[in-house]
Amino acid sequence: MVFFFPDNQELEPFKYSKVATATCMSRRQVENCVQGTMSLFSHCLGKGENVALVLRDIGVLLIEGKKVYMRFYYSFLEMLAGKENLEKAIFEVPQLLDTVMSRVEPVASLTFSRRVVIFP
Repeated sequence: MVFFFPDNQELEPFKYSKVATATCMSRRQVENCVQGTMSLFSHCLGKGENVALVLRDIGVLLIEGKKVYMRFYYSFLEMLAGKENLEKAIFEVPQLLDTVMSRVEPVASLTFSRRVVIFP
């Protein structure tokens, strides 16, 4: 089943079987893990908690109050753009540094309150 949103954007259902195969877990385990994570994520947002969703090898999606930020790992952007292109882009648009983070940077340091629920 495919869902359609305004402007004819499509949302495809999560492919539990593909994830199960890639992670050597059962489909049921993957489904329970995803549903449990989304339930806790929703609960935290409903309570107004600051939330960080760590996307392995990509970066961190941070929701603080009504603001949503995406911080990308430098290595991820470097892999996508190449080192020279990334350095050139940062030189030409220094504000891009606000969207880049190190893998060793503590996620809580990204928030004003220094408090965050972290989803690995």
